[in-house]
Amino acid sequence: MKIQLETLTESRLKQTKWAYTTRRIKPQKLQLLTGSICPEAGDLLLARVDELGQHKKLELVSSRRATLFEGDEIVVVYGNRYAPDQFEGIVPDHLGACRLVAAGGVAARLLNRHDKVKTATRITPLGLLADQNGQRINLSSARLPKAEQIDPSPLVLVVAGTSMNSGKTTACASLVKGFVRQEIKVAAAKVTGTGAGADYRALVDAGANPVFDFIDAGYVSTYRVERNVLHDIIMTLGSQMAATKPEIIVVEVADGLLQRETSRLFTMPLFTNWADGVIFAANDALGAQAGVAWLTARQLPVFAITGVLTSSPLAQREAEDICGLPVYHTAALARPSVSSYIHSCLQFRRQRQLSVVNK
Repeated sequence: MKIQLETLTESRLKQTKWAYTTRRIKPQKLQLLTGSICPEAGDLLLARVDELGQHKKLELVSSRRATLFEGDEIVVVYGNRYAPDQFEGIVPDHLGACRLVAAGGVAARLLNRHDKVKTATRITPLGLLADQNGQRINLSSARLPKAEQIDPSPLVLVVAGTSMNSGKTTACASLVKGFVRQEIKVAAAKVTGTGAGADYRALVDAGANPVFDFIDAGYVSTYRVERNVLHDIIMTLGSQMAATKPEIIVVEVADGLLQRETSRLFTMPLFTNWADGVIFAANDALGAQAGVAWLTARQLPVFAITGVLTSSPLAQREAEDICGLPVYHTAALARPSVSSYIHSCLQFRRQRQLSVVNK
């Protein structure tokens, strides 16, 4: 089928629901690109909702969850998705029917789904968004500038976990709130995962400034990306945060330590040398023990454990006994006494690193 261009009217675009993943794209005169096109990760797609499934709401640019109706037109982004609790999806090689695999606005060909979730909402692509010159619009066109170095002055605290939904984002927000209550300037970023407005806004609401995610570096998700992309994201977001002169940078790493991109990240000297320490979120005591051992083997100090396991006093006690580390309920991370302890751990680690370098 021949590639065609159609001008999109202003009234049509106003009625369209724009997903969170499109948040960096500025409003402009747009065209619709149709025909025999092979989509790429990051391409913006105008689609029609055909059959509602797991996601009955779409996170808008504002992060508000808008109710979807069959027949709605939405603007989402083609991308890959890795979510063991929901879906695995990849960018298709055509503009045929596909699925909404993330509430933040990710379109993909569905590969797998968890038995306990409904099938993904079915959408029909109407075409890729293009600029006035007929060039397809990709998230990479609106990304933050690439960087060559990161100011090493701010302390860097990484939050990692055993898996998706282990409590990492809640822990990050609580940590930020605790530091802010001590009048410590905090910047924050989610560096891997799938674009999600709720995660981003949780950090904003807690008081971090600035807040970034990988969308700001031009990527809708980090599933199936190569090492150079992870390097680019860390350099881009790290330099942007450090440039605002925070005392502490809080970094969330999505999914579990065994997920491919997460595991790769923790083997990159750029990342491990940048980080001063880790707070680890786990679902149970055994997961906490395994995660702490995994990180310690890579010379990354774990200061404390948190996450879903803290909902159970027994699981919390098990983790404390087996790991020999403090275990904090996620809400407790916002207490000044706890954040003060974490702050002192970061400072002590930084001093030790500097003394080693000076020797």
